Amino acid sequence: MDFLQVEAIELNGQAETAVDAIWLAGDLLVQVKKVKPTYVEAMIKNFTDIGPYIVIGPGIAIPHARPEDGAVIPGLSMFRLSTPVSFGHASNDPVSLVCALAGVDETSHLMMLKQISQVLSNKDKLNIIKTTNDVEEVVRLFRQ
Repeated sequence: MDFLQVEAIELNGQAETAVDAIWLAGDLLVQVKKVKPTYVEAMIKNFTDIGPYIVIGPGIAIPHARPEDGAVIPGLSMFRLSTPVSFGHASNDPVSLVCALAGVDETSHLMMLKQISQVLSNKDKLNIIKTTNDVEEVVRLFRQ
């Protein structure tokens, strides 16, 4: 599945708050036409209403919303922060990697989550994502 594009990756991002980071990660999905702006608004609303449930591991957040909130085609963006920000998670803050996820149905959502977890749970691949300045290299990690 080809859901991550180089245009949806920012490896030197700046954000002051968790909401800013989610907005910027979501905007990358808007720019590559994977979601409508309403989807990004829904991701932010989910975070502000529910809290830091999207922080799935040390320094990693995966914001998402429901398909009907404006997902167009399955997609992922990757927004790496130069300076990590607090999402309010007791054990996994601060966050330096925000991977916005857009699934158009449960199947695509679960397939992407599986592939993302395989990459992010691999220490070598995660280290590359945290340190590289080559967006093509990041895309290759998800295509292997």
